[in-house]
Amino acid sequence: MVIVGAGFAGYHAARGLQRVAPEAEIMLINPTDYFLYLPLLPEVAAGVLEPRRICVSLPDRLPNVKLKLGMVTAIDINGHGVEWVDPEGRRSTAEFDRLVLASGSVNRLLPIPGVAEYAHGFRSISEALFLRDHITRQLELAAATNDRDQRDARCTFVVVGAGYTGTEVAAQGQLFTRRLLKQLPALRNQRVRWVLADLADRLLPGLHPRMSATAERVLRKRGVDVRTGESVEYAAPDCLRMTKGEEIPTRSLIWCVGVRPDPLVDGLALPTDRGRLRVHETLVVEGRSHVFAVGDCAAVPDVTQPGSVTGMTAQHAQRQGKLVARNVAASLAGAELEPYKHHDLGFLVDLGGWQSAANPLGIPLSGLPAKAVTRGYHLLSLPGNRTRTATDWTINTVMPPQAVQFGLIGADQVRLDCTAPS
Repeated sequence: MVIVGAGFAGYHAARGLQRVAPEAEIMLINPTDYFLYLPLLPEVAAGVLEPRRICVSLPDRLPNVKLKLGMVTAIDINGHGVEWVDPEGRRSTAEFDRLVLASGSVNRLLPIPGVAEYAHGFRSISEALFLRDHITRQLELAAATNDRDQRDARCTFVVVGAGYTGTEVAAQGQLFTRRLLKQLPALRNQRVRWVLADLADRLLPGLHPRMSATAERVLRKRGVDVRTGESVEYAAPDCLRMTKGEEIPTRSLIWCVGVRPDPLVDGLALPTDRGRLRVHETLVVEGRSHVFAVGDCAAVPDVTQPGSVTGMTAQHAQRQGKLVARNVAASLAGAELEPYKHHDLGFLVDLGGWQSAANPLGIPLSGLPAKAVTRGYHLLSLPGNRTRTATDWTINTVMPPQAVQFGLIGADQVRLDCTAPS
């Protein structure tokens, strides 16, 4: 059995298979040796969590799975073969009886002049660490100059995309800069401006309007410039032009517009639905009984809403990963496969500090109750590092983050990439 990708879907598929099919040979192909818990990535960028807290070791958690580090470059569906390139450029191949495609998604890049050159995405540990350094650097450079225009530009941060990621990045980032200002006396009277823009008519457009209203209220109270029905029209190294005509001097464009399925899907010559592989309710790819697809790369029918497919969320990916493990084992045994059916348990948005918006089981919450539910859910969902994560949270409630740049990742290493899997 070969699993491609170790995101939420792939990781939980591998975990499940090593339990329900202990005699099978399971191979997992992934570019890194860790599972990344993406929902907490904004807290890494804001210095609340250390990066290793949300990186769960695959060899440690999957002892009975053969991990192959690399990027899959070709799949022969009919010939039951897969090819990948490892981090040192060496090519390898393997055969499979069952294939689970869980390659995830990549940044969705829109044809806006300058965005590919000057924007930075937010889908990986590298991008989060770069953003943390970049924010710190801009404030320190602003503190070192007497040029008012340059200082204002360096203290302006623009986030495009007000879904989960963009809203949380703006929320955590604004608190991060506010805390850093206390360590930079030269900026004592300087305004630090955060802009959050989206073409939608409200924040968090895919969630309940009450959660959107809570998030907007919290951000506006903190001074975040929330702009709905507006986006970027043109990007330059030191300035942005918005779709309503305003020019914003800034050195910081953070791209959180959304994702699209991994381009690997395009080369498979299999039926797709808006770029995602078409699968049956049992997660079997249409016309290929030996191939399964889950997560962001799969258009899984949503039986709770006939005619639609499940959203590209971690909640669906995790549960599809668990089910596909059982269905792969059942297909080998000639047993009946289960259909995927999942009712949303609610959504959580961490707004930093003591603020969150949540609706567990449809119950709307905000403030401290929502924060308790949000952090409790994340601790339960993390496959490891729970004690360390909780410790970081505790420490950061009483001690500010240090204004320190590591300089480990340069801007050229995190160019906005829409080809590498997340």
